[in-house]
Amino acid sequence: MLDKIALILVIIGALNWGGIGIFQFDTVAWLFGGQGAIISRIVYTLVALAGIWTISLLFRDPEEGAIRD
Repeated sequence: MLDKIALILVIIGALNWGGIGIFQFDTVAWLFGGQGAIISRIVYTLVALAGIWTISLLFRDPEEGAIRD
């Protein structure tokens, strides 16, 4: 479950960075009142932590958690 939440947050971060790169528009800042707003900073921090967490996906056994006969 934690992996899925982390992946969702990473996707949100990627879409936000795409918006910044292509359109110069920061969706998180726009939604939550600017880059310095506490809620925006929390979202940015959660996305960063999720990115760090998903690094572990690179080193996991792909069969881990699979149902075996």
